[in-house]
Amino acid sequence: MPSALPLADPAPRDGALPASVAAGAEQRDFGVYVHVPFCRVRCGYCDFNTYTAEELRGARREDYASQAVGELDLASQVLHKAGVQRRPASTVFFGGGTPTMLPAAQLAGMLKAVDERFGLAPGAEVTTEANPDSVDERYLHELRDAGFTRVSFGMQSAVPHVLATLDRTHDPARIPEVVAAARAAGLQVSLDLIYGTPGESIDDWKRSLGAAIEQAPDHVSAYALIVEDGTRLARQIRRGEVASPSDDLQAEMYELADTELGAAGYEWYELSNWSRDENSRSRHNLSYWRGQDWWGVGPGAHSHVGGVRWWNAKHPAAYAQRLAAGESPAVGRETLDDETRRIEEVLLRSRLREGVPSAMLTASGRTSVASLIADDLVEARAAFRGTIVLTRRGRLLADAVVRALLSD
Repeated sequence: MPSALPLADPAPRDGALPASVAAGAEQRDFGVYVHVPFCRVRCGYCDFNTYTAEELRGARREDYASQAVGELDLASQVLHKAGVQRRPASTVFFGGGTPTMLPAAQLAGMLKAVDERFGLAPGAEVTTEANPDSVDERYLHELRDAGFTRVSFGMQSAVPHVLATLDRTHDPARIPEVVAAARAAGLQVSLDLIYGTPGESIDDWKRSLGAAIEQAPDHVSAYALIVEDGTRLARQIRRGEVASPSDDLQAEMYELADTELGAAGYEWYELSNWSRDENSRSRHNLSYWRGQDWWGVGPGAHSHVGGVRWWNAKHPAAYAQRLAAGESPAVGRETLDDETRRIEEVLLRSRLREGVPSAMLTASGRTSVASLIADDLVEARAAFRGTIVLTRRGRLLADAVVRALLSD
């Protein structure tokens, strides 16, 4: 969740949604995202809406769980008034920040509040992100007892100098310990990796991939480092203290990840995500890419229901003040027209292994597919009724491919 919020229409103070969001809602999945905006330290590359203790002014971490429950109350009321029938949450995702900086009992309490207001669908996926040094075996067992099913650890790298450049504080040796503890608690495990850090060599990246694969997680995410304006890393690069990431090296690293993970039995299902099987994919993230409905709880959190998208006040103090005044914490929103929704669906579905139905393209976009197939950038799967799927080369050149698919 980038720290800067987009500009759009102001959101109504009561958070009311138009009746149009109820159309077809029963055919869409519903998920809940809970943003926990607290971190022990700020990583040099991070542009997310997070706060260390020193930055958290006018708000208290210990008050956050009750505020989030207050927003869930509001969510239930707003959806009911808009005519959206009660739908159980098929996925719940606690992200951050570092959600596990809060006591496990507080995460459990927020999950219970989701269940009480919306219900949890049978087999619901319930995930929390965690830093390797923020949990222990007891904490993870508490999460599982509360109904969590999955934990996503921010591993990032197995190489100390790479972690140091990223300002990550955990010891790489901690990864096997927390993975074993999560498995003992009965939780699925995902490991998050970052590649292309300044000073990271291809051998460093191969070492990190090997260390991740050795833990046999259910799921692996691998993201190319993006240097965001305003971060400490961006300032270091601007001053010439570290080198800017190399696009060519990042492309090579992506290909290595796809090769190594594929050889270890993982299958890519989204541009930056691999899983052991279909059951270990991140269903919550898939709901974003498929344009489903979700309510985002917390400072700066984004929501989407039936083509209406909105976002909350960024700072925890402003968020808390709005809820205390009986107002929605939403500060801006936009209503998507049919063409915008089509474009976004092509953009998002092109990231997925399941691909984009060719019927969603313009005539020019469909014409471009033939040349893209000739260039080995996409494949059209007849078995999937003309679905267009990116090849590995297509994934490396995803922006150019999507521009062609959206051509007028």
